[in-house]
Amino acid sequence: MTQTAIPFHFMRGGTSRGPYFRREDLPEDREALARVLVSVMGAGNKRTIDGLGGGVEVTTKVAMLSKSEEPGVDVDYFFAQVGVEKPIVDFKPTCGNILVGVGPAAIEMGLVAPQGDETKVRIRAVNTGALVEAIVQTPGGQVSYDGDVAIDGVPGTSAPVALDFLDVVGSRSGGVMFPTGNPTDVIDGVTVTCIDVAMPMMIARAADFGLTGYETVEELDANRDLFARMEAIRLKAGEMMGFGDVREQVTPKLGLIAPPRDGGHFSARYFMPWTTHPTLAVTGSQCLAACALAPGTVAEGTATPVEGSPVTMMIEHPVGTMDVTVKFSRDNGFSFHSAGVVRTARLIARGEVMVPKAIFGGKA
Repeated sequence: MTQTAIPFHFMRGGTSRGPYFRREDLPEDREALARVLVSVMGAGNKRTIDGLGGGVEVTTKVAMLSKSEEPGVDVDYFFAQVGVEKPIVDFKPTCGNILVGVGPAAIEMGLVAPQGDETKVRIRAVNTGALVEAIVQTPGGQVSYDGDVAIDGVPGTSAPVALDFLDVVGSRSGGVMFPTGNPTDVIDGVTVTCIDVAMPMMIARAADFGLTGYETVEELDANRDLFARMEAIRLKAGEMMGFGDVREQVTPKLGLIAPPRDGGHFSARYFMPWTTHPTLAVTGSQCLAACALAPGTVAEGTATPVEGSPVTMMIEHPVGTMDVTVKFSRDNGFSFHSAGVVRTARLIARGEVMVPKAIFGGKA
């Protein structure tokens, strides 16, 4: 046989999808692992025609799961963002949408035993160190995907998966919310907020890029001058945030905000960073919410003011809204404590994905 078979579960998590593997079935070495994942997803071709990828960043994501050795944690979740047109893999960020599928996948894989009608799964995001509690519906000891929860960007309804994100401030910046030391900085004449909550981001006002903030994904993706301008600023922001050269990294992600127009707290467009997200990332929603709540950021005067904690922030995105419930305090300065979301997931397929033996000969 000229190819190596790797077991996998193929799942939608939130508004993303991809293969979920047992970490033990893949190479330990990061360079070898990257080569395998590029092959699995067919990266390096805009149609990802030779792999499982769907031709956009939200469908070229990978989750790798293992039983955690950390006390009080059930599963270690290691994430990889695989490129589309570039055969690259970024192991630095995490993904909250793919994380939605981690609890169900861990139970399906036998890494976690169901505990009754609902199963709590404590997950450690290996890439960032964040701790997340997931509540999965498991009536009769089986993961249920049937329910009446709808999320914008996904057709139909499904069973809820509740996530509570803990310890998300400074996910890559050593616990620091504003890695540059400032709630705003000016880069190339544009005022931005460089912030790290669940996902490092550079956030700006859409108006400062000559936009309304309500453009469609197609309109934004067609505006290559916009992307060129944003990328130049993002590269400088990455250096200022202490990340070094981020040309081959997807973080910091980009976010543009505008006043709400459909009853939310603010409108947002999220970039991954070289294309526009069709909806909104779960981790990005937390970072945007933190930006809207913290004083002195670019969101001040744009987002609807909020009084007490906890608060459910409604963020408008290209095809609807996303709610994120935030616990925070303003005693002795602003502190972001936790964020919760309710999303859905679905097992689409399971089996084996084939990789040429020249790339991966398998594990003993």
